[in-house]
Amino acid sequence: MKTLFKNFIIVFLVLLVVTALLSTANFSSKKPETASINTLVQDIDNESIKNIEVRGDYLYVTLKDENALQLEIKKEAGQSFSELMSNYGVDANKLAKVDVKVQDETGWKFWVSVLAPWIIPLLLFGVLIYFFSRQVKGVNNKAMGFGQSSARQAKLDDKDKKTFKDVAGAKEAKEELMEIVDFLKDPKKFTDMGAKIPKGLLLMGSPGTGKTLLAKSIAGEAGVPFFHISGSEFVEMFVGVGASRVRDLFSKAKKVAPAIIFIDEIDAVGRKRGSGLGGSHDEREQTLNQILVEMDGFDPNLGVIVVAATNRPDVLDPALLRPGRFDRRIVIDLPDINDREEILKVHAKNKPLTKEVSLRKVAERTPGFSGADLENLLNEAAILAVRKNQKQVEEKDVLESIEKVMLGPEKKNRVMTEKDREMTAYHEAGHAIVGHFLPHCDNIRKVSIIGRGMAGGYTLSMPDKDVHYNTLVKFNNDLAMMLGGYVTEKLVYGDDMLSTGPSSDLKKATAMARSMVLHYGMSEKLGPRQYGENEEYIFLAQEIHDKKNYSEKKAEMIDEEIDRILQEARKTAERIIAEHRPQMDKLVEVLIKEETVEEEKFVEIVGKGVKHDEAVKIA
Repeated sequence: MKTLFKNFIIVFLVLLVVTALLSTANFSSKKPETASINTLVQDIDNESIKNIEVRGDYLYVTLKDENALQLEIKKEAGQSFSELMSNYGVDANKLAKVDVKVQDETGWKFWVSVLAPWIIPLLLFGVLIYFFSRQVKGVNNKAMGFGQSSARQAKLDDKDKKTFKDVAGAKEAKEELMEIVDFLKDPKKFTDMGAKIPKGLLLMGSPGTGKTLLAKSIAGEAGVPFFHISGSEFVEMFVGVGASRVRDLFSKAKKVAPAIIFIDEIDAVGRKRGSGLGGSHDEREQTLNQILVEMDGFDPNLGVIVVAATNRPDVLDPALLRPGRFDRRIVIDLPDINDREEILKVHAKNKPLTKEVSLRKVAERTPGFSGADLENLLNEAAILAVRKNQKQVEEKDVLESIEKVMLGPEKKNRVMTEKDREMTAYHEAGHAIVGHFLPHCDNIRKVSIIGRGMAGGYTLSMPDKDVHYNTLVKFNNDLAMMLGGYVTEKLVYGDDMLSTGPSSDLKKATAMARSMVLHYGMSEKLGPRQYGENEEYIFLAQEIHDKKNYSEKKAEMIDEEIDRILQEARKTAERIIAEHRPQMDKLVEVLIKEETVEEEKFVEIVGKGVKHDEAVKIA
């Protein structure tokens, strides 16, 4: 209503201004000179007037002098010319010598004065009706378009176009996707051989691994229409809207086939049916049913390939994953060291890095980072360089950004007492000493008592190479390292002074020991069996929990085994700290003084240790 009133005011003002301008306009080459009635009377007495033209309330006087301008004289409205002359006592004989013409008022001024009182209200009324009809039409369009798909068609121009060259790493995934591209470019080659291209392609992987970027690159390589939508955009509070939008989306794609439909985060509508609060008839399940029918139902869906992405393939409905629907599944893993280096090169193209920055070294320092993490890392490094008023990004900026992405920003302004600093130093030194002198823990890269994120201090350990499998001895060594801070605090300060600092370590150690017993079969007492099915139950607001598939007697044995594993790890940590107490005390002195110790100086202080290349991070 506010918009309608605003438009009405604008139109009214425009018409008013136009009318005012037209009423004052004069299109003649010579404008008449305005004069008074006394001047007219005087000119008549002097016999200097050639003729007088009466037009309504105006008198236009032409003088005998050809060089003189025409005079324009305004008389009283409703008064005749003869009455005017009589009132001013003009000599009748002299007036008879003047050629007087009385003309009916014509022209645009006359018609404007006559029609304006009728036309302007009609115009304003018509404009008002027009804007009202537009508003009503807009409401009707929105109401009719409620069930239409909100999918956007990507613009595949040269500026925004993505190809496989823009995707670093994921070599196996790109090879799989090239088949889709070949089909979209030349479908006849496949149909002649009797081959059918998969109707659905499911990209699975951890968040940030490049699933959406790969989908864009398919469209860029094939050069076909690309419709993209999020799974959550189908579902509304009204029943049937999601299914309607699915039908509309596939209808649009079929009209421009061959085409690609990309559904991001498909798990929003593709979860297993029958597990929601609405039983089997809620809106999400109706939408899922329509997707299943559109992909492989009675009506053949030719030339339209559906690409979907999710990081939760375990919760998808089995009907989505059968042949004829998402029958090809591509897993996109976290990048290895070579892929990380290639990804870093892509994101470093527009950043002025100094020559000392080694992207290989950065790739070695970032195991477990996704492509999105690596992009964020270099972006943080560039921001840090700007804050320091540098012209280029230096190596120290990049290395500091790694820790910022992993743990959070440094808390340099945090006020700590000397006692707290000493306790933090001993805690982190305990982690570092145990991890350094156990052969299957990762290399200690950095020890610091400067807090980052939620941690009061941190010990950073990373491998030299990527690790794909963990072993029992590796888990045991890592558990001992996790408990190193707890054991050190008890040893140095006694049981009465044990702080809340190790709480995070205890939580991680307990979770790791539990996984060793329940899921990895690393308990001789319980044998090679997995306990708990880890299924989701979301019914009547119950929490997600492991499905218990063992007896109470087994539960007691599980608790005993978890306790045994943690106790053995604690004893290992106590033994290492007792053997290397002098090195730990020396490290604590340096930490209190310098706050941070890098890898080279750490080895210089405590000596060398025997290592196997595997990865873990303790904070």
